Amino acid sequence: MTSLADFDGAPGADLVRDGLDDLAAGRETVASLLVCMARTRLRSVGLDVPSAAVERPSHRLYDLLAHDDPRTAHGRFNALSQRLVSFARAAEHARAR
Repeated sequence: MTSLADFDGAPGADLVRDGLDDLAAGRETVASLLVCMARTRLRSVGLDVPSAAVERPSHRLYDLLAHDDPRTAHGRFNALSQRLVSFARAAEHARAR
């Protein structure tokens, strides 16, 4: 397994770190739902993503964001998703070296 420390400084590494910690502690948070959404991709770069019984994490994330502020939920969902994609791309690039 790869350590998350190998990707320090990558965009979105803070979200992934928080999400992994939250999943391990059994907390459903914005960060943990993001990590669940990208579980397969994150595992493909060697990260140990805990299994969690979260059905439809993208829908749950949107609901969580909409509960906080329905007017900005869509934009925040897209921005958070893009940060996660940026992290995954950086991790895949680093792993390919």
